[in-house]
Amino acid sequence: MTPSSHRRPGGSRRAVLVSAVAVAAVALVVSLVMAFRSGGAPGSGQVAAAPAASTRTTTSPAASAEPKPSSSAASPSTTAASSPASSPPATTKAPRKPTATRTAQAAPAAAPAAGRIRPGVTYQGLATSYDIGNGDGACSYGPSTDTMTAAMNHTDYETAKACGAYVRVRSGGASVTVLINNECPECAPGQIDLSRQAFGKLAALSKGRISITWSLLSPATSDRLSVRYKTGSSRYWCAVQPIGHRNPVARLEVQAGGTWRELARTDYNYFLSESGSGCGGALRITDIYGERLTVGAVAVRPDVVQATGVQFARH
Repeated sequence: MTPSSHRRPGGSRRAVLVSAVAVAAVALVVSLVMAFRSGGAPGSGQVAAAPAASTRTTTSPAASAEPKPSSSAASPSTTAASSPASSPPATTKAPRKPTATRTAQAAPAAAPAAGRIRPGVTYQGLATSYDIGNGDGACSYGPSTDTMTAAMNHTDYETAKACGAYVRVRSGGASVTVLINNECPECAPGQIDLSRQAFGKLAALSKGRISITWSLLSPATSDRLSVRYKTGSSRYWCAVQPIGHRNPVARLEVQAGGTWRELARTDYNYFLSESGSGCGGALRITDIYGERLTVGAVAVRPDVVQATGVQFARH
């Protein structure tokens, strides 16, 4: 009986030990299963989270703060670029060139609008000479380098009607063509005071005075007529003159209130509008042959030569 009693206690301890080992094994298996279900070995959750953190940090702080502009974000920039602040400074437009048209009219050789100097007539007189200085004269064309010029006697100057006329002067077998740009108050009718250079084409300056004949020309020229307002002109008072005309000018009119008004000519060769009527408006210029040039709106720009692009016909 004694051996049996000794075996019972020993078998019970083994059973307990086996049970404990079994329990531990089961716990280990359960632990492994739970670990594999969570995605890997223990600590694998932290490893899996690391790439996500790395992905976030690949975008630099600067890129996060200043994302690439979308097309809508670019719109304000485009608008700002076209705003007045970013546009080039405005420039003053150059004044427009006056427009002009010609109205050719059949005119007899007698030129009914001519004054004392008429085409087709040969005049007789004397020629003298003078120093033209800077080339300016009573016709108010201003300084000039042209030396083939002359001053007409007071009678034939006829309150500047002779201004701008081209005349051919002959003496003996020699001749010279001159532009009338001045007046000789003390000269007798028919007399012309030539520049020294022009006189020298006819005779030696030592002769002092020579007998001449002279006649009006309508020369060939490539120049075009221009107009100029006198210094001090405004829309309240103005004086205007034609310049560079092939034939002598007989009349100048301004458009005012829908009608044409003829201006009086001064002895200094400007057409005067004392009331300012027509100043800055259209002009109508007529030569001694009756041809009319209409020049659209000429701005009042004192002492500025404004080209018209037209010229009187040759006769």
